[in-house]
Parts: sequence; structure tokens; C-alpha cells
Amino acid sequence: MADYVGPLHSWLIKNGLGESVNHTLVVSISLFVTLICACIVLGHLLEEVKWASESIVSLILGVGTGFIVLIISGGKNSHILQFNEELFFIYLLPPIIFNAGFQVKKKHFFRNFASIMLYGAAGVFISFVIISFGCRYIFPHLGLNLAPRSYLALGTIFSATDTVCTLQVLSQDETPLLYSLVFGEGVVNDATSVVLFRTIQKLGTASINGLTALGMFADFIYLFLSSTVLGVAAGLLSAYIIKTLYFGRYAFQFKFFKLCDELFRRHSTDREIAIMTLMAYLSYMIAELFYLSGILTVFFCGIVMSHYTWHNVTESSRITTKHTFATMSFIAETFIFLYVGMDALDLEKWRLADKRQSFSIFGVVIALVLVSRAAFVFPLSAVANFFTRSEAGKITIRQQVIIWWAGLIRGAVSIALAFNEFTRSGSTIFPDNATLITSTIIAVLFSTVVFGMITKPLIGWLLPPHMRRPAVDSEPSSPKEANIDHTVDGNLELPLLTERLQNLRNGVARRSSLRMLLEAPTSTIHRMWRSFDDAYMRPMFGGRGFVPILPGSPGSSKTLTLAGSS
Repeated sequence: MADYVGPLHSWLIKNGLGESVNHTLVVSISLFVTLICACIVLGHLLEEVKWASESIVSLILGVGTGFIVLIISGGKNSHILQFNEELFFIYLLPPIIFNAGFQVKKKHFFRNFASIMLYGAAGVFISFVIISFGCRYIFPHLGLNLAPRSYLALGTIFSATDTVCTLQVLSQDETPLLYSLVFGEGVVNDATSVVLFRTIQKLGTASINGLTALGMFADFIYLFLSSTVLGVAAGLLSAYIIKTLYFGRYAFQFKFFKLCDELFRRHSTDREIAIMTLMAYLSYMIAELFYLSGILTVFFCGIVMSHYTWHNVTESSRITTKHTFATMSFIAETFIFLYVGMDALDLEKWRLADKRQSFSIFGVVIALVLVSRAAFVFPLSAVANFFTRSEAGKITIRQQVIIWWAGLIRGAVSIALAFNEFTRSGSTIFPDNATLITSTIIAVLFSTVVFGMITKPLIGWLLPPHMRRPAVDSEPSSPKEANIDHTVDGNLELPLLTERLQNLRNGVARRSSLRMLLEAPTSTIHRMWRSFDDAYMRPMFGGRGFVPILPGSPGSSKTLTLAGSS
């Protein structure tokens, strides 16, 4: 948890703003919350400005606040709050990653899954290798000699991207393919980087050889798969619990389950939201408990919850959870960027660090990031296009440039990993570590502000309005865009079964636009999964299109209409 910073504490006591440590902590937290509110207001006012984004506003406001605090404290400190770097992983990153999975547009995400995995997983390894080896051979010439593990850690730290600025400019409706690729790469990249970072942390200080690299790769595969399975299991468990309690009296005839159902229906919205939130966070903590990747676990938990659990809850719960999770993620991101801005003026780190060396390392890192992004985006795009028969599904050179640019910005994950590797409780006594932390902060500030300011004009130039065509897609595939009202003129409309019954009556096999789309070569696995999902998963775990309406139950008098599901 956060501890109050001494110099500012003394200043507040001196000026009568704090009577004790606890009271001063309340004052400092109040100031930080006020800053977050200011970021929200300024971000809204500057929404139409080409160079502005919420992350840029948060960083600039953080730097300005840090400068004021630095003056007030007599040049001793620039922080309002001082906290352990574990705060990033335990409280701030989980809501950000969970919301990314929960709000993901699953149809486009899995339709372009192969390309997303190429960028987000294979691309991370290519970037990791280039940055690690580049640092290994360039840093000694700058007078910085590190342990082998530190070079590998730097490779993962600067391979983690932040695509927020680009996503704020792109539109899911106008550029669905590009948005899906940028968004998907961003979340998979973050998860892969964290898993790779955790794998590297298990290495000792000995030199790296082929056997060590093989063991590291095996450990990565184990962490990736086990964390994914845990996240999927947690999401399915939450769906089953809510479906069983909510529809308990249809499935069971025992008085106990009838009682459970009646109790659950009272204030069901509160209970449903509580179960979804707590089980998502529990999946993260269980993963950390067993030394797995909590980030990857909570990401896949979010995907599964949006596919099953979210459709099992009441209408009010759907609306509330959609906005609650997005709000939690937004506040966490704003908090992180504010702190990074203030930490940029941390004199303790700058006194220990070699300033000239810090800026030299920053320049090398930015160059390596530019090269490593180009080294995998363009070749992997060519590979993806080679296996894509549909012209509409191919990635154009303009889109490739945007994908390359979107991954140049470094943000919250890079900062969190750097603090975790090179500091203890946000501080360090080692000059080399201080140099690396200051270099990371400069890289994040520069990439977010400079690259972020160029993003909107660049995308406007590469993709003018006449080159953007709205996507024709009437089926909601995520909580972000789902149509919650399933009634038409007082009748309950369930899209999955109506069209199929109509086709059966007419003797016509169902052939929708989605089915025609799935006739592409990559459709086989998707079609098999859809059949399995409809036949086995949804009847057990719920989801869109499977709402039990039985005689005597509410809604049984309504007309039941069946149609295709998402």
C-alpha cells in the first residue's frame, strides 16, 4: 500500500494541513484523486485536439504536479504518494487487462486470431531478441555492464507496447480489420511480455547457454498454457454459478435450490456484479499464488466471462458491469500515467543515475524499438497475407505502417516491469539500476507524448475518410456493443433459433452472411468450435441465445423467436 512521502508530510504539518501521519495521508490521497478528476476533465475538453490524448494529458499533468511538489518540498521529492511497485501488479494492471479481455470484439478477434498471435506472440519474441542482443552489445560501449538476466529483462520491458493512443483514433466500424489487429496485438503483447518477464526472473545470474534458453522456452510454454487454462476455468465457473442460481428453479425441484434461487433474485444485480468482479480478481490472485501469470489468466477470464457469464445476468447487471469494468480500467491507467509523470522528476534516482548515460541509453532503446518493430511487422504481415485468400482480409502497406507505429509507444506495462526488476519499494541504491529506471521513464514519456501527438495526424494522412468503409455487422460480439433488449413489440426475440426453424420449415439450409464469410480457409476450426459451443458449452454455461423459457415461468407467454447467435 501507499506510504506517505516524508518531505511533503513535513511541509503539510508545518502549514497546518496535516495533524498526524494518517491525516496527512488522507490529504495526499485527496490531492491524487483531485488530479485524476482534473485529467478526466482536461481529457474531455481536449478530445478534439489532434495531438491530445488522455494518456498524454495525464503524463503532462503528472510532470507539472511533480514540479510543484518538488518546489514545495525544497527539492527533496516530487511524489504525493510513494508506493511499492507491487501496487502495479496487484491493484492497477488486473482491471486494465481484464477489461481488455472483457470488451474485446470476439468475432473479429478470433477471425484474425492467427495474425494477432503472429504480432502479439511471435512478434514479442523477435522484438525481445533484437532488443536484448542490441543492449548486450551496445551498453558496454556506453560504460554500462549488466548481468545477462538484466539484458533479457530489458528486452521484455521494451517489447511491451501501449496501443491506447492509436485505438483512440481508430474506429471499429470504419476500420474493423485494422482495429482488431492493433487491439488484439496490444493485449496479447502485454500478456506475452509479462509471462516472458516472469520466466526470465526465475533465471540465475549465470551466463545463458543453449540449454538455459531451451529451459526458459519450456517454462514460458508451461506458464502460458497453465495461466490460460486457469483463466478459462475461472470464467466458466462464474458462468455456471450465475446460471445455476439464476435458473435454479428450472433445473432443480428441491426446496433448497428454490430457496437459493429466491434469495439470489433479491437484489440479484448486486450479487451478480459482485460474483463477476470477485471471481475475476480471484483468478488473478490464484495465478499469482501458484507463480503463474495473473495477467494472462485474468485476460482469458475476461474473454470467457463476456462470452458466457455476461449473458446470464440481468439486463441491469449487463449495463452496470460493462461500464464499471471500463471505468476501473480507465482510472487505473490514469493513475499510472500520473505517477510516471511525477516520478520523472524524482531527484533521488537522478542523483544516483549517470544523466548523460541515461539519455544515451534512451536513444539506443528508441532506435532498437523502431528497428525491432519493423523487423517483425512487415515480414509477418507478408506471411499473414500469403495465407489469406480474401482480398478484404489482406493487410495493406498503409495498415502495416499504422500497426508498426501503434506499437512504438511504451506505457504502463513497461513501467511496471522496470520498477519490478530494478527497484525495491519504488527506490534503489544502485546507480546502474537508477540509470535504467530513469532511461525507461524518459522512453515512456518521449514515446507517449511525441509519438502519441503524431498518431492522429499520421492515421488521418494514411487512411483518409474515403478509404475507410463501415463494417456491415449486425451481430454484437462483446459487451461493448451488445444489444441488450431482446423484445420486439412485447415479444421475446431470441435470434439463434428463429432463422433455423424458418429454414427447416422451408426446407432450406441456413446460409447466412456469416456462414459465407466462414467459407474462407481459416473457417474450419471456427465452424467446429461454433458447433461444439452450441451443442455442449452454451447449454451448460449459458450465453447468448440460450435462455430457458419453460411453461409457468415468467416470459413463457411471450412469443419465442429463434435466430443466429454471435
